[in-house]
Amino acid sequence: MSFGPPPVGFGSSSGPAWTPPTAIERALLEAKGREDWAAYFTTLAQNRLYFEIRRDKADAEPGGTFPVFGHDLRTGGQVWAVYTAGMLPAPEPDRVFDRERLGWFATVWRPTDPPFIVVNPGSPCEAFLPTAPPNSAAWSQYDPRAGGDPDPGHVLRTLHVGGPLHGPVAHGLACGALLCVNNGSFWNAVAWHGTGYPNERKRLREWWGITTRAEWLSALAGLLACESHSGVWEFALQLRRTIARDFGGHVDVGYWRQAAANVIRANSEGSVVITEDGATKTEPRPESETEARIVGVQRLIGRIARYEARMRADGVLDDKRYVSSVDAWDLGRASKMARWGLGARFGTLEEAEAAVIRAGRSAALSYKSWPDFSAGYILGRCLHFDDEEFGDWYTEMVDAHRILMSDPGSPWLNLPFR
Repeated sequence: MSFGPPPVGFGSSSGPAWTPPTAIERALLEAKGREDWAAYFTTLAQNRLYFEIRRDKADAEPGGTFPVFGHDLRTGGQVWAVYTAGMLPAPEPDRVFDRERLGWFATVWRPTDPPFIVVNPGSPCEAFLPTAPPNSAAWSQYDPRAGGDPDPGHVLRTLHVGGPLHGPVAHGLACGALLCVNNGSFWNAVAWHGTGYPNERKRLREWWGITTRAEWLSALAGLLACESHSGVWEFALQLRRTIARDFGGHVDVGYWRQAAANVIRANSEGSVVITEDGATKTEPRPESETEARIVGVQRLIGRIARYEARMRADGVLDDKRYVSSVDAWDLGRASKMARWGLGARFGTLEEAEAAVIRAGRSAALSYKSWPDFSAGYILGRCLHFDDEEFGDWYTEMVDAHRILMSDPGSPWLNLPFR
């Protein structure tokens, strides 16, 4: 690959107006314009830098580093191209990227490697960094000074160029915004590179057991169908919805528990089902099994009620409102799974967009508003992970919810839910 004609060096760029895709590139452009290289390097050090790698090597030897170097017409030789998150190209099947901190590039450089790193080649915020020591110390020293971990969580990040801000794709992407805010990723990035190809594969393998395209498609289908969480949760919530619809207003927890016991006992008595193939009789369940099921569901109802009380106290749920469904837990993850699969190259951009749109449409059928959706997602996450500890599984999502309900740039404030 070759990069265009701007001159080598750190000078300011001239040319037509350019809109930086994210706050990262804006900070680089402004620092470069005033020749404030300390600010330029600090911005680089505070954000991960992506670089192209060989997919075949990465697949064959996980954990290795296999960069692809480019050729630059201005230097007449090889360069190591690196990109900030907003400058990555659309995903291609065999062109993949890894990411690292700024200082890492100085530590792994070898004399046979290119003499320059070029940041965001061909763009107005481009800069060439000499790779050989001692010159590399001019920029690598900023890595430890930056402090903290690059890409911190609990922040709303938006692609102002290259990501949809309105329409059905944006709406579906916004269904995954709680996780995006929590992880510090761009909420509207559908052309997903995420944490880099090796880490996207690792994420799916370790958290989901996904190592093939077929497994990814199966997991995505289950999430989109809202079949990847406990049916018992939905039974309890649907029962309360039915009681509220029939009688109106608040549903007493004691009445809810008793109603659950009545329904479970009735369903355990056995029945005759008539189909076109004839009558099928189901045998009654043992009383011990029925009573154990009742105890479990009543315990679940108590957990739900306590989580809702905490969410009301924390401003996630309005007074007297309750969670209608935890389908959001699946649909929010489906919005992200579509992108994770793309980042891991198990799926295509077109497949990811279609899945994201479907997640958004299903969410609009199940919920009335972004706060309703958020409460359903948080409850599902906590029932799955938190075990009523009200730890990070809960508090992280409350923090993300507050950001999404208050930041002026939030999709939840700028996109209608329906």
